[in-house]
Amino acid sequence: MAVAIRRMEKRDIAEAVEIERECFSEPWSVADYNETLLLPYAFYYVAQEEGGHILGIMGLRNVAGEGEITNVAVRPVFRRQGIAAGLMKRLLADGRALGIRDFTLEVRKGNAPAIALYERYGFRAEGMRPGFYEKPKEDCLILWLRGSRDGE
Repeated sequence: MAVAIRRMEKRDIAEAVEIERECFSEPWSVADYNETLLLPYAFYYVAQEEGGHILGIMGLRNVAGEGEITNVAVRPVFRRQGIAAGLMKRLLADGRALGIRDFTLEVRKGNAPAIALYERYGFRAEGMRPGFYEKPKEDCLILWLRGSRDGE
């Protein structure tokens, strides 16, 4: 299956929200995406099957020169096919081109597949927020990728 990674556009918002509803207990709304895509420091991406639907999403915010990665989600039926890895590779490359050297993200402590992906790119746990997530209640790991490590 051919998948293209590109910047998110307004036309992608409905599918992005649909993916969030499939993946998260507290998904973003259409209004959240409409607002975020206008931010000059926000860079959101989609993985789109050739001529078809959006399969995954991922966001990057350049916060004072550090990259905050958000909204990492892949439709459950398309997981473990390299979609999140493709999104991460593009996001990190674009972030570095913007001068970002350090990237951070938050993940549920029990999300072993996501943590394995992030570790493959060099992310390491540096903190935890106990009971941060709701529905269900779960701890949040704070991961960082420091410097110019590329992972793969």
